[in-house]
Amino acid sequence: MLLRYLKQLPNGILILWCYLIWYLVIASFYFVADVRLWLNSIGIAVIVGTALILATGELSMARIRNHFFQVMRLVLCPFFVSSFSALTKGKGFFLLLSSVWLENLYALIACCLFIVVTLLAKRFT
Repeated sequence: MLLRYLKQLPNGILILWCYLIWYLVIASFYFVADVRLWLNSIGIAVIVGTALILATGELSMARIRNHFFQVMRLVLCPFFVSSFSALTKGKGFFLLLSSVWLENLYALIACCLFIVVTLLAKRFT
């Protein structure tokens, strides 16, 4: 089932997976168990995510059922942006790049591994 998913994965969604991988790697280095930070990020996700959903179509249970992953991406993106920003504030980041090059290398390797696995799945299945 996973190989079938990877084989059919469009390039745009592949890039979104790489964004998620980069976020998870970098966030693992800077994770803070601050409830206010995470609740704030959830609140921003709900407010901005709802606005994005409304800007791209109607907000209905039918849309959520029929396009669940699309709707979830519209909500999760603001969560990831706000939490990434809060976690990395004042840590010497330039855009998404850490001032610690080894952290960037780990994130890049993880993304490249995912891309290679996806390309192999597309080629050999």
